[in-house]
Amino acid sequence: MADADIEPQPVDEGTLVADIDRTRTELARTIDAISDRVSPKKNVQRVTDRLRELVSQIDPVKAGAAAAAVAIGVTVLIALRRRRR
Repeated sequence: MADADIEPQPVDEGTLVADIDRTRTELARTIDAISDRVSPKKNVQRVTDRLRELVSQIDPVKAGAAAAAVAIGVTVLIALRRRRR
C-alpha cells in the first residue's frame, strides 16, 4: 500500500525509448537462443562436433588394439558358429 502514496515521476521520452530498444534487443537475443536450441539441424551439428572432438582425443594405439580385439572376437564367434553346424 505504500506504493500508492508515491507520486509518479515524469519519465524522459528518450530514456523510455532507450529502455524499449534495449528490451527489444534482449528479447531478440532470447528468441535467437531458443531457436538455436530447438533447431534439429543445429542439434545434429552440435552432436557431430562433440563426437569429432571425442574421436580426436582417442589414442591411436589403443584404438588399433581395440579394433584388433573386436576383429579377433568376431572371427572366433564365426568359427565357433560354423563348428556347431
